[in-house]
Amino acid sequence: MKLEAQRLGFSFSGACPAVQPPGLQHLYDWLAAGYHGQMHYLPDRREAYAHPGHVLEGVRSLLVLATNYRSVEPAPSAPGAGRVSRYAWGTDYHHTLRERLNQLADFLTHRVPTAKVRGVVDTAPLLEGEFAQLAGLGWIGKNTLLLNKHAGSWFFLAVLLTDVELDYDEPHATEHCGSCRACLDACPTDAFVAPYVLDSRKCISYLTIELKSAIPAELRSGLGDWVFGCDICQDVCPWNQRGAPEREVGFAPREGSNPLDLAELFDLGEAAFRARFKHTPLWRPRRRGILRNAALVLGNQRHAASVPALIKGLHDAEPLVRGACAWALGQISGPAARAALEMQRALEVDAEVLSEIDAALKTAGA
Repeated sequence: MKLEAQRLGFSFSGACPAVQPPGLQHLYDWLAAGYHGQMHYLPDRREAYAHPGHVLEGVRSLLVLATNYRSVEPAPSAPGAGRVSRYAWGTDYHHTLRERLNQLADFLTHRVPTAKVRGVVDTAPLLEGEFAQLAGLGWIGKNTLLLNKHAGSWFFLAVLLTDVELDYDEPHATEHCGSCRACLDACPTDAFVAPYVLDSRKCISYLTIELKSAIPAELRSGLGDWVFGCDICQDVCPWNQRGAPEREVGFAPREGSNPLDLAELFDLGEAAFRARFKHTPLWRPRRRGILRNAALVLGNQRHAASVPALIKGLHDAEPLVRGACAWALGQISGPAARAALEMQRALEVDAEVLSEIDAALKTAGA
């Protein structure tokens, strides 16, 4: 199975028995603390995480598969551009990994016709990182990501579940973070409550991808240049300073994704946005989320040349976009920004956007 998985494009893999994940109580405590934020699908499926039998009835084994996605290094982000997390530079990894999983499942059922098999890519109630540890692939780092001595954390995880008993690997029983605090100290929004505990509500990846409402004002400056996701806690990790780049064409940066030109996004209507991003990870927060993020990044950069694009966004049909553009114009200030805010103040009907405009006018007039 491992040789076939490698032939199909998976970078490395390991097998473990289907058992209750050892970190289950940690998940329950994390959910009870509310650290999941608006990701309601997590507590909604709370009980299903207790055993992989909720994903595949009768499951006996899990083959955990890792696929490296590190390609080129990030390009410099100039004013007017936003950074995109490495994993999202190419096409949607779900499609690539599911295709490989389907082929691997066919390989198994060809040899064991009675086998029950199911492949999942981070959409099922399964603690992949916990099972990756049990399968010998690495350890959970202080930034809550799985770390491998050879690949760091630049890899996707997928799992093939089956009722066939596989040859199991030895669990990874040690962790190798030691006294290092690089990931914890580098987070600009202080999202780590403690080592191994992430408050998603402060995480830049959560804020720019999962959060559907306005990003809290006190966290906006912490976004810096990040318009989609964040790699900071991985970039600083010593274990990520090694490993060869991945040659998978689908994970290489698409044109204009490393970095992303922000002003031009405000020229995209729904249809144009869908056409450009539908089959990429950037489709997840939809147009309204990406434009919200783009406006906040431009506000952080105080990029005066972006004022016309932000004024266009100030008249967008989406209140979420209008509110973010108002904040950004307040940060940039200047006669054109203030005039646009005052004009929209007289027309605006959404209470939250009005509040953003009033706050922006105070900032712009300071």
